[in-house]
Amino acid sequence: MRHIELRPLDDDDLDAVFEMMRDPEAIAIAAFTAEDPDDRAAFDAWIDRQRTSGDVRSFVVTEDGGFAGTAATFTIDGDREVTYWIARHAWGRGVATAALRLLISREPIRPLFARVAAHNAASIAVLEKAGFTEVSRNVDFAPGVGREIEEIVFTLVPALDGLGGA
Repeated sequence: MRHIELRPLDDDDLDAVFEMMRDPEAIAIAAFTAEDPDDRAAFDAWIDRQRTSGDVRSFVVTEDGGFAGTAATFTIDGDREVTYWIARHAWGRGVATAALRLLISREPIRPLFARVAAHNAASIAVLEKAGFTEVSRNVDFAPGVGREIEEIVFTLVPALDGLGGA
């Protein structure tokens, strides 16, 4: 396997992140995306909110030193969540699994949650490999596919990951 790392997101990464999040195939799989992935002003405002929030920890995923995606932790409705987005050129090589394992090793709060579109089999497999288990399903509007779809909520609890936590 190639060398996967997480590093802090910086200004030089923003063009690559924006382009990655505009990929139509990735948008269809991720489903829960920006309403207009081509709106750079909305992207810049969103990323600025993420970067200035004390609650969000954002990272760039690198593969052998090159840009391969993003990963982050954040809190929503009192629950600590993880998210990751891997660039298409890095799909299918274990980059997402390695990045998620690094991310959860850096996040002390448990339980952790993740949400995924039910049709995103690759992301479901990544979560399960990292020790996440399904806790619920619901239906929500997904801008990436333009309709309501089933969303699966996963959790990682201290007993499963061996990392403890606060």
